[in-house]
Amino acid sequence: MILGITCTRNCAFCSVTHGTPLPPNKNELDSILNAIEKLSLRFVVLTSPNRDDLADGGSGHYAFIVSEIKKHYPEVKVEVLIPDFQADKKAIETVINAAPDVLNHNVETVPALYSIARKGSVFKRSLDVLSMAKSINPKLLTKSGLMVGLGETKAELLETFEHIRNSNVDILTLGQYLKPSKDNLDVKKYYTPQEFDELRIQAEQLGFPFVFSGPHIRSSYLADHVFDEALSKALNV
Repeated sequence: MILGITCTRNCAFCSVTHGTPLPPNKNELDSILNAIEKLSLRFVVLTSPNRDDLADGGSGHYAFIVSEIKKHYPEVKVEVLIPDFQADKKAIETVINAAPDVLNHNVETVPALYSIARKGSVFKRSLDVLSMAKSINPKLLTKSGLMVGLGETKAELLETFEHIRNSNVDILTLGQYLKPSKDNLDVKKYYTPQEFDELRIQAEQLGFPFVFSGPHIRSSYLADHVFDEALSKALNV
């Protein structure tokens, strides 16, 4: 996690601290490079809180970290799980120009629940981020994820799948929402493994090349394996 631990938004599903963040700290890079070296990492996922306090949303810091990882460890693949940057195309270009291998932005939930679960965020804006990323670099793998169990209907889920796929997203992750603290939203429904399988099949029928669906699936589930499989598939086309 880069850009600190304090978020400028206050999503009801999330337990990240809300408040006024500190300025970006370039020394975060040292810890990341140290982890890559000590753990012999071959795939790194970077994410951050929302930084609406910054003119570029933190995109420049993302680009700095990605570029430095690539410079020191050119063989290491990098996935960025970005906030929406207010759908600022320049900010998204800044990140993509640093050459991450996967760009992930989570839609999180269905549009009808945004006012409850994602105050400060806009469903269409998140779709715009994903569409812009693909238009900037059509070869870049894009990814998005949804939590289920917040009170959405199956029809709403399927419609949201279509919206995400129409934004040219390659990889979809579906996982069970779990309440992180007593102050967060309650779980409205626990989906069964069979229901997750059914959702996976329906998402695949919409044309997603890669769908990962299950109670324990999270945004970066098997991130390196997905990338390897996608690369292998592309080379065989």
